[in-house]
Amino acid sequence: MRITHVLSAAVLALGLAAGPAAADSSPSPSASEDSKAPTQAGTAFRTATEIEQGQQATASGSTGDYLYWSFAADAGLRPKVAATVKLPESHTAETWQIDVYDGLRRRQACQYGNQTRTAAEGAASVELACVLRTVRSWSEPWANDPLPGTYYIRLTAVNLASSDLGQPVNAEVRVDSKDIGGSAAVDGSLAEPLVPGVAMKPKTDGADEDSSTRAAVLSSIEPDGGWSSGWWSDRWVWTAVGGALAALAGVGGYALTRGVGRPGRVPPNV
Repeated sequence: MRITHVLSAAVLALGLAAGPAAADSSPSPSASEDSKAPTQAGTAFRTATEIEQGQQATASGSTGDYLYWSFAADAGLRPKVAATVKLPESHTAETWQIDVYDGLRRRQACQYGNQTRTAAEGAASVELACVLRTVRSWSEPWANDPLPGTYYIRLTAVNLASSDLGQPVNAEVRVDSKDIGGSAAVDGSLAEPLVPGVAMKPKTDGADEDSSTRAAVLSSIEPDGGWSSGWWSDRWVWTAVGGALAALAGVGGYALTRGVGRPGRVPPNV
């Protein structure tokens, strides 16, 4: 009976700890249709259009153009960038490519996904995807690990035929992230997220409402709820659960072995 109580307490403790951990590992909820989603793309890193994760951003352009967007990714997230390019009715075979760069403009490798695809002649559209490695809260200076901060998306066609240059295309881009949780946690964190990008935004002079100038400001995008501090993760929960289970196992082991090997007391001769 005593062993049953010990095992029941251990299962209960494991279930209570697994609840919040499982909730953290669920993918971020998709945003509903947002009328404020961007409808244009930038043409360089400095003019990249900011998008929120979960938004369906659209843009019109021409084959041969470079289309840029930027988004924020925090530690513990594994971003997935998906793009769909709607092609003109008449075209030759075209190869499209999507690249993702971090806040230091280092190209980040895709874990998996169709980063480069070739659309057959006359195809209506082509779909691309890039799933990045999990964003780390800290890394060695020489490493190329993805770190918290701004990420840039670049979409373009490569090795185009001359007849296809300048044809109109429409692009759709969406970023979603999966929360990996404590399994990807590391000790340490950056002092500040990598948000070096500068965006040009209109700034209205208080003295004259009609006058407008363009001022350089730091990128305004950040994850919902702000940037994480980097020290907390569900790894702490599992560590506490491991300690509790070890203590319960010790109590159970003692209960099982208590009295084993001890000689029985022999009553004195009367």
